[in-house]
Amino acid sequence: MHAAAGKLGLAEFLKRKPHALSGGQRQRVALGRAIVRDPKVFLFDEPLSNLDAALRVTTRNELIKQQREIGTTSIYVTHDQVEAMTMGHCICIMNQGQVVQMGRPLEVYRNPADTFVAKFLGNPPMNLLQGRLEAQDGRAVVRFAGSAVALPKRTASSLDRHVGSDVIIGIRPRQAARRRLRDCPRASLPSSRSVRKPCSWSRWTRPKTS
Repeated sequence: MHAAAGKLGLAEFLKRKPHALSGGQRQRVALGRAIVRDPKVFLFDEPLSNLDAALRVTTRNELIKQQREIGTTSIYVTHDQVEAMTMGHCICIMNQGQVVQMGRPLEVYRNPADTFVAKFLGNPPMNLLQGRLEAQDGRAVVRFAGSAVALPKRTASSLDRHVGSDVIIGIRPRQAARRRLRDCPRASLPSSRSVRKPCSWSRWTRPKTS
């Protein structure tokens, strides 16, 4: 009990009554009660939701450390993508009660099953643009906003059957290359200003469905 209290920052509150504890402290007490039972499976339902930002990070790290030390299977429910990406060996993303995708965090991040997963994982979120997939000079290109963007060659074979279809192209901000503006070709957009498109694009492209 004392070991669990120490990990959760509750050692100095052990003699207090429940009514004398804050909401965050009560939540940590509930975590401690689960830990000392030494169960075969932990089921955590948003256990850090009432904690302040700093304490949430500390407690999250303690839960990760504890899971690695004792090896107990843990099912962790959260709406926080950071918790999902940093704590899970395998994550399951649900939308409206349906399982959308399961896999290791980085696999799901790099290859989202649909636009919901693509927008949910990542901060800032993935940008989604509608266009049309075409073949040009042996390469797959997406045309949108009066411009054509060539996709990586490694994706061409998997997209052959979708040539001529409307698609949604996903662009993660972190994958945009830093280049001088004068080195990037211009893109004509329906706007009163002329803008320049990024020179590096995400490889995630999905056929548009109705």
